[in-house]
Amino acid sequence: MRRLVRKSIENLIPYPPGKPLEELQRESGIVGAIKLASNENPLGPSPKAIMAIKENLNNIQRYPDGSCYDLRQKLAKKFRLPMSRIIVGNGSDEIIGLIVYTFLSPDEEVILPTPTFLLYEKVVEGFGGKIVTAPLRDFSIDLPAILKAVTPETKIIFINNPNNPTGKALKKEELSDFLCSLPPDVIVVLDEAYIEFATDPKVGSAVELLESYPLLVVLRTFSKAYGLAGLRIGYGFASELMIESMNRIRQPFNANYLAQVGALAALDDDEFVEETLTVIRDGLESLYSQLDRIGLKYLTTQTNFFLIKTPLGAEETYRRMLREGVIVRPMESFGLNDYIRISVGLPEENERFIKTLEKILS
Repeated sequence: MRRLVRKSIENLIPYPPGKPLEELQRESGIVGAIKLASNENPLGPSPKAIMAIKENLNNIQRYPDGSCYDLRQKLAKKFRLPMSRIIVGNGSDEIIGLIVYTFLSPDEEVILPTPTFLLYEKVVEGFGGKIVTAPLRDFSIDLPAILKAVTPETKIIFINNPNNPTGKALKKEELSDFLCSLPPDVIVVLDEAYIEFATDPKVGSAVELLESYPLLVVLRTFSKAYGLAGLRIGYGFASELMIESMNRIRQPFNANYLAQVGALAALDDDEFVEETLTVIRDGLESLYSQLDRIGLKYLTTQTNFFLIKTPLGAEETYRRMLREGVIVRPMESFGLNDYIRISVGLPEENERFIKTLEKILS
């Protein structure tokens, strides 16, 4: 009898998302819980995006613009790139899939730092690609280790910068030297989902490196700094040839109408982005101070989330926090059994997290 499910899919473990607030209320009846597990914007969505969406609700009987012309035009102006070098996706997650399905052949190698964003592994394994891992060094992506892992079979390298879940970031000069050291036929995907939060001036965007490395793909998202995670819209930059190739298999209406409308308006909401960055930076400073007082170790970050080492272990800490109505992310699925990851919330959410953490530890 023929195999029903592809072999590469049979043993694949689904991506474990952060627990939704609604699920916690359904399961335990806890009301008034807070969620600090999925790196979401604590301020909510961009107000300009909300207004634009409300004004366009009467048009949702129409199919969206399959080419995302207006959004690509605005992104082209913002980043000073031709529209032909921009692709829009149903979240940057979809573009990750498009990259793998377009350029990777079965049994070709993909190098992943580890731990990093779990979706890369899921997509590559599901497609039948061969994963080669390069462990982090001091919780940071080890570029020399990645270079050592390159073989003639290497097709794609994924780098999340800043890296999820560790929050550490590579400097632009490091990335430039790294790209120049690679064989010219290796695709490098730099996922910059959290780049807006980086405070180190040496951590610059790789968009400026596109001209010097033809097989570079840079990914961005509206989910984090702009607060549009629920709309699922992201974008990417690459060469015209790579974008044209990915568009051959991209679904014709992959970015929905309201997502495009919201993203267009969000790009004009600089005030909201600045307010978001201020809330995150002030929140980090406060949380670091409280954790120092408690005596817990943590990793400083270039993102809106960070890792905390807990004496109870990741899973036990997660369960105890959950019973108190505080959702955090246990890091066991990333191989970090002693760590939880928390997103920076509003001041009152951060305060509740600290009080709850102290309670469960005592």
